[in-house]
This record gives sequence, structure tokens and C-alpha cells, in this order.
Amino acid sequence: MNVLNQIKQLASKQHNQVVAWRRHIHQYPELSFMETNTQAYVAEQLRSLGITEITYTAQTGITALIRGNNPESKTIALRADMDALPIEEQNNTEYVSKNKGVMHACGHDVHTASLLGAASILQQLRHEFNGTVKLLFQPGEEKLPGGASLMIADGALENPKPQTILGQHVMPLLPAGTIGFREGLYMASTDELYVTITGKGGHGAMPHLTVDPVLIAAHLITTLQSIVSRNANPIVPSVLSFGKVIANGATNIIPDQVYLEGTFRTLDETWRTKAHELLLRTAEQLAASMGGSCSFEIRKGYPFLRNDIETTRKAKAAAIAYVGETNVVDLDIWMAAEDFAYYSQEMPACFYRLGTRNEAKGIVSGVHTPTFDIDESALELSTGLMAWLTIQSLHDH
Repeated sequence: MNVLNQIKQLASKQHNQVVAWRRHIHQYPELSFMETNTQAYVAEQLRSLGITEITYTAQTGITALIRGNNPESKTIALRADMDALPIEEQNNTEYVSKNKGVMHACGHDVHTASLLGAASILQQLRHEFNGTVKLLFQPGEEKLPGGASLMIADGALENPKPQTILGQHVMPLLPAGTIGFREGLYMASTDELYVTITGKGGHGAMPHLTVDPVLIAAHLITTLQSIVSRNANPIVPSVLSFGKVIANGATNIIPDQVYLEGTFRTLDETWRTKAHELLLRTAEQLAASMGGSCSFEIRKGYPFLRNDIETTRKAKAAAIAYVGETNVVDLDIWMAAEDFAYYSQEMPACFYRLGTRNEAKGIVSGVHTPTFDIDESALELSTGLMAWLTIQSLHDH
């Protein structure tokens, strides 16, 4: 039996086990950088698979090694993230979250269980490939500074140093059974914006005696949009959004301060730096011109994510061989951000998408929503494909 069929057989055979792993992790979600129980659970499962070269890293992360024949020849890294979100789950399932106000609403339970499943297959087939597989179970993808940056700083990409890294992420827009790829630029950098506008409050009936920070904020939100529409090169994707505005006055009270929070995203580092300068300068000058002042903090987040063209092209071809051409789709640029981007800055990387949608079963909710769930049939493909892509990548060298 060839390796492809062996992998498919193993993925099918262990599907119930992968579902059980995913449901356990889903029931006991933990917030970013607090994944201590998840870390212990993953380590326990790895040991049960006979994978014993385990290192705890970045406090709540794990690296582990599977050595094939001639293990020094090449190393490939596989990454899964383990943290959950501060969302109260609204699903009615037997595996609904037991931790109040915390939910795996971004599919990291799927990523972790899938990597365990891929590890199980690769451990069983370790005599079929040359090289070493490095498993990265990463904390804190959802929260700055991003667990990937801490894993890298803690030496997770050393001893042995991978030549390539693969990661997968659920995509509820794609039906279960399909996989999505994009070569080159794929996901945006992300920066968090925190703005405090200070004026002079007073009675709403006597605005001439105040410096109205609400009016300044209204002008500021509108004016800052012109930085994207009139300063960014139109061929460089950029997004500026404010999602939080607090002006805590009343119908007849103009407050002293207005507080804003937002995000800025792009796919070009030079423009990103210039945009930061423009945002700060424009905000300060506009507030001053209207008699107030502005404190503007930019918390620099993840860089943009670039999929290495050759690595991604080979992965896509291998995926077509595994699941058929009709089930492999090309993806558009996506302005969301992912800390996998840090790995993509370090080495050739491929970050691809796993379809999880099933309209017939009503599984259609987006990530980061209280009703997000997946069609668990996707867990057979997620594990088998990752094992197949890994072996194909190791064979290329």
C-alpha cells in the first residue's frame, strides 16, 4: 500500500479519537496565555502516542519532535494554536463550553486536535520518511504580542531549526471537505488604536462655554478615514475601523473626554510606518485646532502574513493529489490578522484553510461568534492532509 492510502486509512481509523480530542478541548477552553490545562492535556496525548521528546516553551506552549529516518536531513514545523476567546457560547451541543464566558470560537480546538491527529499518523509512519517533524502547540494567538513571537523568542525554531512551516486554520465560508490556498501576500498586519480626546465639559445648553470632545471625536473619525482613502496607494489594501466610542455624558451633559478604540491593517510595512505617523499627527493637530487635545496610542501588532510561493504551490499540488482538484480552492487576500505571520517572516511558510461549513446541518456561523461550530467530518481531512503535506515536503529535499 502506498503512503497516500496508508495516511487516508489511518485518518479514517482514528477519526473518532480526533473528534474526542476536539470535544474535550472545546469543553474546557482557556484564554490566551492561560492554557495550562490544555498544555497538560496535549502533552498527555502526545505521550500516549509514543511521542516523548516534549519541551514546554513560552510558558503555556509545547514543542515536540517526531524523528523519521535520517532525522538530520531536514526539519519541517507544524503549528497549532490553543487559546480560546472571551465569548459566552450559545450552542446547544453535548460538548458546549463548561468554562463560563470562554469559548473556542475561532477553531483553535480544531487546530490542536488536528495537529494531534497528524502527529499520530506521522508517528506511525515515521519509517516512511526522512527528516524530523517539529510540532508547535502555541499559546496566545488571540492576544498581543502573540504567542508565536514568544515561541520564537524562546527558541522554539531552534534545535533542530525547521526549513519550512505549515499551519492550517478553519474557514466557515468553505464547505467541509475543501481546502483553500493563496500564494504570496495573504493576511494583513494589525495595529490597535487607543485614543483619548480631552476637551472641557459642561451643560449641553451652553456649548459656547465648553470645548466639546464629542464634536472633535466626530470630526476625527471622519478625517482619519481620509488617510486611507487619500494617502494610501490604492493598490495596497488598507483598513481603518473604530469599533468603540465612549462619550459618557448625558442628553444635557457634554463630557470632558471621549475615548475611542480601533484597528489599522495593511499589507505593506513601509506604508504601515507612514500611516502611523499620519494618524498621530492628524489627530493631534485636529484636536488642537478645535481647542482640545488628543492622546493617541498605537500598539503595534502582528506583521502581514506572506505564504512562500514555492512552498504553497507544492502544498496545493499535494492537496489536489490527496483530495481532488474540485475540492481545492484559491483564496483572496484577507484583511484579518494571524500571528502565524511571525513564522512566515522567519522561514518559507504555508498557511492554508480548512473548510468546516455544512449548511444542511446549520453549521454556518462565522468565527468569533457565540454560535460558531464545525462539521466534524472535516477532522478526517484536517489530520490526513497535514500528515500528507508533511511527508511530501520532506520528500522534496
